[in-house]
Amino acid sequence: MAKEKTEPSKVEIAKQNSNLLRGTIDETLNNPEAESFSAADLHLLKFHGSYEQDDRDLRKSRRAEGLGKAYSYMIRIALPGGELTNDQYINVDRMADEFGNGSIRLTTRQAIQFHGILKGKLRETLRQVNAAMMTTLGGCGDICRNVMATAAPIKDKVHQTIRQTARDIAIDMRPASKAYYELWIDGKKEVTTQQEPKQESEPFYGDTYLPKKYKAGVTLQGDNQIDIYSYDSGLIGVLEEGELIGWNIVAGGGLGLSHGRPNTFAQIADQIGFVALENGVAAIRTIAAIYRDFGNRADRKQARLKYVIDKIGLEAFRAEFKQRCDFDVHEWREIPQAKNEDWLGKHEQGDGKFFYGVFVENGRIKDTDSIKQRTAFLKIAQTLRCAITLTAQQSILFNDLTAEQIVTLESILTEHHVPLIDQISNARRYSMACPAMPTCGLAVAESERFLPDFMTELEDKFRELGLEDTKLTIRMTGCPNGCARPYTADIAFVGRRPGIYHIFVGGRLAGDRMADLYAGDVKIEEAIATLEPLLMTYRENRNQGEGLGDYYQRVLERTDARRRVTGKEVPTIDSIQPKLVQIGV
Repeated sequence: MAKEKTEPSKVEIAKQNSNLLRGTIDETLNNPEAESFSAADLHLLKFHGSYEQDDRDLRKSRRAEGLGKAYSYMIRIALPGGELTNDQYINVDRMADEFGNGSIRLTTRQAIQFHGILKGKLRETLRQVNAAMMTTLGGCGDICRNVMATAAPIKDKVHQTIRQTARDIAIDMRPASKAYYELWIDGKKEVTTQQEPKQESEPFYGDTYLPKKYKAGVTLQGDNQIDIYSYDSGLIGVLEEGELIGWNIVAGGGLGLSHGRPNTFAQIADQIGFVALENGVAAIRTIAAIYRDFGNRADRKQARLKYVIDKIGLEAFRAEFKQRCDFDVHEWREIPQAKNEDWLGKHEQGDGKFFYGVFVENGRIKDTDSIKQRTAFLKIAQTLRCAITLTAQQSILFNDLTAEQIVTLESILTEHHVPLIDQISNARRYSMACPAMPTCGLAVAESERFLPDFMTELEDKFRELGLEDTKLTIRMTGCPNGCARPYTADIAFVGRRPGIYHIFVGGRLAGDRMADLYAGDVKIEEAIATLEPLLMTYRENRNQGEGLGDYYQRVLERTDARRRVTGKEVPTIDSIQPKLVQIGV
């Protein structure tokens, strides 16, 4: 394949001139008068696991007082497979108060975020993260991000291989530059005996790294708890007589798009082929190399791997992949249909012990007046000394517990008014939201702060309609970039502007199907009324065991009202709802 020659974007130039991710970050950190970093350095900070943010709630009042933005920083701890030791979690809790805003945020990609870190504390925060044997390197930036893995800590060879492969990919795809350790850890520059800087290089990434972010995950056939089809690349373990024999490979997923940019779209990953067990890491690296070489470096809105595949075609991509591999690539193996288990509650882990999943609404671990969740989790960690795994649904698993310790754990949760799984509705249990306001610079509408109260209204409507036992995914994002994976949900609300959302319908819990635009530019106070006709026809006409998204897809096959969120045509803002309400009438 030939690569088009284009003028590089400003971000590409910043990366190329960065001295392998150093830029002038050190100078700004050491300058107490500097309130912010340069535009070029803000891009480089992402590689180190940090985003500059400001409190958007304060912008207007500060502007009236003649003040600038109230800057602070988010850092993201990369945790392959979402795994933490007991001591690491206790350190995370401590740092939330010492450096952050007093809360811990679990992301939809099994990572941890701190918000509200001041510039003067940024270096010490990252130093202490590393002292706790964790890292923010790879949390953000134009490199391989946190590598996902099925969360269930089941103690068998298959699941151990899944999780180890995720760790191996994370190590293999880590940048070679020493800038991270130089800037944040020991402050020492690598020198030769002649006291001249070493000639560093990035053997894989090169000095411009990848065109944009690259997301990868590892899971097992039939288990899509991590929503693997939404990533740039993924390995799906294939079983034969209970043995893990190799990997089905998927590539080209991505759930970000831009309002008003008809050449951007969300889509799930395509089937690429099957490789032997020992070639999984190399397969992920090879896909990343194709992306590195052919990704769009002129327009970041078109920079993801999915656009490479869309442009050259899936067959050409498969051919390029096979040509680059020094191992055999076979045809895709048939595997069971994907399911999504959130692992909440008590489960056996295969060695006589148990793990226990606890729901964390929108991933925010904090204490409120009524629920002391953060205090409860810290007490569990200190009392039971258990390992911890984070899920792709923003919840937490406490592992390696005896039956007696499960009793203690539930007692601690109850003591601190943390709801147990049988006290949470299905609608809320499978809901997710991105952080959005007030810190995310991309947000155009509310999400995390708004969804809990909105879910209460939805729960009331589901009870009124007799749908309270229905399992369905409900997701909300403050912008179209898709951080909470809205475009594979049964129902999703995607922010258009303050108080206004696109409503998507038609995905499903399994995470292997795209949703359609159901209604465009809906005022949030009218959202439930907009959905009610669909919910009513679903109640009256669904098949036994049929999910909302499945029902929607089945009945819409009879109409010409589809507005796809995938493919080259992006959904328009005109609503299909008027046609849909006639179905079943």
